[in-house]
Amino acid sequence: MAQLELDSVTKRFGEGDGSILAVDDVNVDIADGEFLVLVGPSGCGKSTTLRMIAGLESITDGEIRLAGERMNEQAPAERDIAMVFQSYALYPHMTVRQNMRFGLEESTDLDEDVMDERVEKTAALLDITELLDRKPGALSGGQRQRVALGRAIVREPKAFLMDEPLSNLDAKLRSQMRTELQQLQADLDTTTVYVTHDQTEAMTMGDRIAILDAGELQQVATPLEAYHRPANRFVAGFIGDPSMNFVECTVDGDALVDGAFRYPLADEGASAVADSATATLGIRPEDIVVEASVGDGDGGPEAAGEHAYAATVDVVEPMGDENVVHLTLADGPELVATVDGLRQIESGADVVVRVPENAIHVFDGESGDALHSRSLDAAKLNETRV
Repeated sequence: MAQLELDSVTKRFGEGDGSILAVDDVNVDIADGEFLVLVGPSGCGKSTTLRMIAGLESITDGEIRLAGERMNEQAPAERDIAMVFQSYALYPHMTVRQNMRFGLEESTDLDEDVMDERVEKTAALLDITELLDRKPGALSGGQRQRVALGRAIVREPKAFLMDEPLSNLDAKLRSQMRTELQQLQADLDTTTVYVTHDQTEAMTMGDRIAILDAGELQQVATPLEAYHRPANRFVAGFIGDPSMNFVECTVDGDALVDGAFRYPLADEGASAVADSATATLGIRPEDIVVEASVGDGDGGPEAAGEHAYAATVDVVEPMGDENVVHLTLADGPELVATVDGLRQIESGADVVVRVPENAIHVFDGESGDALHSRSLDAAKLNETRV
């Protein structure tokens, strides 16, 4: 176990004007025993970052340190790091036992008895003891994944690197393996860097998550901090499903305006946008309140209150535990809301949508940086930790 530090790590492919900047000045300190998830869309640089830590890619600039020791010039075999690949990378002609022993045989001088003991102990930990004499072709996807994990665990490294290890599994098994991986990492207490493009995996598994976009680190935070206090519009839109609603607005005094749509801001919100000409209003689907419409005397909807708007239901997606409701406000913007799954809402219905000011986010219209986040006591973000 050891602290892992990424200090201004940069990676360029190629040279000169035709070079491609894949990872741009990434700084992350990963604590001893921490489970950090690197997450972002395809092509954001997360796997390249992982491969630089492993030594499979050279570093253009910056420094990587493990337990305080610089690793830039060390070969992969010298780094005391174990990696689990997306493709499992098991040798098909070897048994499970042989696959798990292979790394020990090649990289250590351990006695045969010690290697056997490690393999047996790890197989019991992963509940694959009965599979030790089978070959990979006789295993299911989940079993192969456990073998790949076991091959890394037997080495007892200072850090684990995992590159989308669950992406080849079906949804139910992936959910099961997420839980097992968390329990396993907690038992081993080994520093772990886990790469995924799945924000659900990131939110449910990581002690902290590092969000990347186009090679740049956007935010490093606990899952709840990233969800409730996103650093910018990209993080706000990437984390959460359905994603946050955005309304592009101009700043008009103490209000955000988009055509006929007008959203008044109280003192704190108005102060946050005072120096911006344009701003983006953000609201998460679960924070939108959808109410039955009130007739205005002509059979149409009537909204009451400065943050309430008449709207029409376009589409309802029943998910069982919730309904995802797509709406168009009478004043123009389209929003997505989630309501209780037992609530009946019909497409075409006229409703009233309330957008509570204590739940909104505001981002600068040009930079995308967060100007104002929903009202939430920072201490509450840690209340769920036991």
